[in-house]
Amino acid sequence: MEDVKFEGISPMGEELLRAFRLFRKADWRQKPVAGHKPSEIMALICIGNQEDCKSCGIQVSELSRMLRVTSPTVTQLIKGMENDGLVERNMDPSDRRAVRVTLTDKGESIMDQSLSVFKSSFEGLVDYLGEEESRKLAQLLGRVYEYFEERVFEPLEPTHKGDGQHD
Repeated sequence: MEDVKFEGISPMGEELLRAFRLFRKADWRQKPVAGHKPSEIMALICIGNQEDCKSCGIQVSELSRMLRVTSPTVTQLIKGMENDGLVERNMDPSDRRAVRVTLTDKGESIMDQSLSVFKSSFEGLVDYLGEEESRKLAQLLGRVYEYFEERVFEPLEPTHKGDGQHD
């Protein structure tokens, strides 16, 4: 699929498309750390980074918001992590309807290993690119994100054949 051509796209547009597709092939963010899925690692980091009260934990709704996924998705994720001994669920002492999630010692260890891997990877990238190019890359990636967040892909108007009338 590397030599797929898109009619009407400029050479620069094609070059950008190729570069984006390379990231997909590299699968750089989907590699498991310590045998755990990226979604689990991100959840551990969110739970472990609770500044106000690490021992209190985090509510499922807050974790859902931080991970930008639905609460049922987070609930399933937490069940698996609980089965693996990474987290514990406890009732919120101030609201018995709410559940709070905290890291176990094993979960904290996996989080620390993961943070070390992330730090090493991104510090290595800064060393590889240099400070100036790293800053430019961060700015450009931020702008790319903004572009795709703001852009609305509207469906093409349907074409009707036959009587020339539209719905």
